[in-house]
Amino acid sequence: MDAVEVARALLAEADATNERRLLVLTGSRADCYRTADAVLDAVTVGLSDTALVSDRDALACQQVEPSRASSLLGTTLSAVVYDAHNTLRPNALGQVVGAVDGGGLLVLLAPALDDWPDRRDGFDEGLAVPPFGVEDVSGRFRRRFVERLRAHPGIGIVAVGADGATDGTRVVDDGLTNPAPRLVDSREPDDGLTTPVEHRFPDETYEACLTADQVEAVHDFEFLAGDRATAAGTDGGSDRCALVVESDRGRGKSSAAGLAAGAAAADGLDVLVTAPNRRNAAEVFDRARELLATLDAAGDHPDEDGHLAAASGGAVRYEPPRVAAESAAEPDLLVVDEAAALSVRLLDATLDADRVAYASTVHGYEGAGRGFSVRFREHLDESDHDIRECRLAAPIRYAAGDPVEVWSFDALGLDARPPVEQLVTDATPDSVSYERIDGDDLLADPTLLRETFGLLVLAHYRTEPDDLARLLDAPNLTVRALTHGGHVVSVALLAREGDLDAETAAGMYEGDRIRGNMIPDVLVSQVRDEAAAAPVGYRVVRIATHHAVRSSGLGSHLLDEVRAEFADDVDWLGVAYGATARLVRFWARNDYAAVHYSTTRNDVSGQYSVVMLDPCSDAGAALASRHGDWFARRAGGQLTDALDDADPDEVRAALAACDGTLDLALTEHEWRTVAGAAYGTGLFDVDPTPFRELVVKHLVAPDQDVGLTDRQERVLVERALQARDWSTVADDCGFHSPGQCMRALGDALVPLCDAYGGDVADEERDRHA
Repeated sequence: MDAVEVARALLAEADATNERRLLVLTGSRADCYRTADAVLDAVTVGLSDTALVSDRDALACQQVEPSRASSLLGTTLSAVVYDAHNTLRPNALGQVVGAVDGGGLLVLLAPALDDWPDRRDGFDEGLAVPPFGVEDVSGRFRRRFVERLRAHPGIGIVAVGADGATDGTRVVDDGLTNPAPRLVDSREPDDGLTTPVEHRFPDETYEACLTADQVEAVHDFEFLAGDRATAAGTDGGSDRCALVVESDRGRGKSSAAGLAAGAAAADGLDVLVTAPNRRNAAEVFDRARELLATLDAAGDHPDEDGHLAAASGGAVRYEPPRVAAESAAEPDLLVVDEAAALSVRLLDATLDADRVAYASTVHGYEGAGRGFSVRFREHLDESDHDIRECRLAAPIRYAAGDPVEVWSFDALGLDARPPVEQLVTDATPDSVSYERIDGDDLLADPTLLRETFGLLVLAHYRTEPDDLARLLDAPNLTVRALTHGGHVVSVALLAREGDLDAETAAGMYEGDRIRGNMIPDVLVSQVRDEAAAAPVGYRVVRIATHHAVRSSGLGSHLLDEVRAEFADDVDWLGVAYGATARLVRFWARNDYAAVHYSTTRNDVSGQYSVVMLDPCSDAGAALASRHGDWFARRAGGQLTDALDDADPDEVRAALAACDGTLDLALTEHEWRTVAGAAYGTGLFDVDPTPFRELVVKHLVAPDQDVGLTDRQERVLVERALQARDWSTVADDCGFHSPGQCMRALGDALVPLCDAYGGDVADEERDRHA
């Protein structure tokens, strides 16, 4: 049996079961390409329906660079060849797997499997962050990857160019599963699908569905039609409604959203669709376009860029996440596709929509579905929306239990999840154990790896297969955890940064990007402190506590243990993250001080980032001290300019978390200007500068607690620091008029003048008494 015969047998099984199969060709790159070419020539797969993912255009089919493998998402191919000789990129492989249709074949070209874990490739070079070299990168991910290839059914392995083998080919494993015949061909539309008895969307909408799950999901979208659905006899009717549609990839949730969007647009509704990027929303628009054509309901100019117009006046249109969040209240229906890839902050903003649907991938390549379902769902449940949930389980393009999907979920960590709640609900800081976990521990214990990576998935809105490889192989990363009864309840991923030589520091100062050194890079290249590259520290890349025991002190306990372990060996501990008021206060309670506030929002998260440091040595203290001082001095100018739209509570928290020293040196005239506005008829608008300096001083380094309320501090931040107009501040802070807001600013200034103004303020107060 040779490689061609193995491929034919695998494809025959795949076709008979509507599953996929994987063929691994191992050996030299040239031998693998020669064999792959022979396989593609011999099997019944059209070259136009085949793609090669490689940096070489070596086969007679379309070629996709590994860096552009994401372009295959949403496409359907009968065969994909992935060349892993130069680089095995977990993200790219995950995206490639999702493109193979039922009955199709994935071909993996790889070095000899026994040798592969010890080789280093282009992906490994990216893990070798200074001062580490590629020789410091371990091969644990590929060692586990090879083990998973050998362990799972449906994977044929053929060594090509093998010594002593007939025709240079040795079949290591034919990969055949010898499945029982299927009674139902899952590739055909289910004749048993029925249109719901009571429905508002046209029959054609339901006739386009491929599974009962899709029918149910589309019908649930009618729930968002509100009173109009009630008139048609369904149970809609709440003024504010939200629908959550969750599934694994390939279950048709985006198609269901597209059919519903098309039906709503045909009925005259304005449907706004958003996703991390337009490509992610392609399936929604494809299905909406097809339905409008079927209904003969397209408008005169039906298909403009990111905009489908319906003859009824309705539309399906796309906007990026930030734009959609800012205008969430405007459309009749907001559809958020790949919601798990968006930050909680952006998702929170979408709650301004009266009717909103969230389509979220649970185990996908775009984001962390559990993070969406646990973190954002808390906010959604607390909102005034009437909520309905829908889960799609049946695959669309291949049969349930597909061996390639099962293998990819395992090999790429897509099925990682924390322990079940019942095992950890009684965990407390007194009951847990502090664990030092290295890559060998994770490799040896599948449960430990699944629980650890599962919690890290929850810690960030975009955790990808690449992160599993980093966790296992990157020399600068280490893991610390708290366990309860042997199960992980809290985990921290730490990155060693700094300790860079003078030449590297100079390059960073002059604009070189140095991988894996986020905090030194920010402080050197942006804040212009070349000396910040020398101290060594650990950055908390991610920290997560099991959702069943959050707010019980475990996260803080873990940080205490981390500090106790590392404080004698490093200069600082640090963190950089998308800021929210709650998170800033958490880190401040754990003795981390703010030293930098980014001036641009993250494109996906929509958040400004904050850098915070906890010094551990004299060098670390000097670093934190000077950057705290610099941050305090520049914050006023930043807030009036680049940060004028930052959340006021976030600003208050960030300034309060700054340990910088800030002297207040207003002139006598400036004090009379401020005190006049506090006690008498003076005007803030005449000279806002001294007001800004006073407010920054009080928020960063107060001499005493003057008893300002949260609302008073918000007024001071929005008007004095962010220079928002009086009407905006009045609306934001709940005042009936700009005049009332002006008086509130004066009232907030009184205790500040009493505390800081001295004799000049006393004199102004007496004159206006």
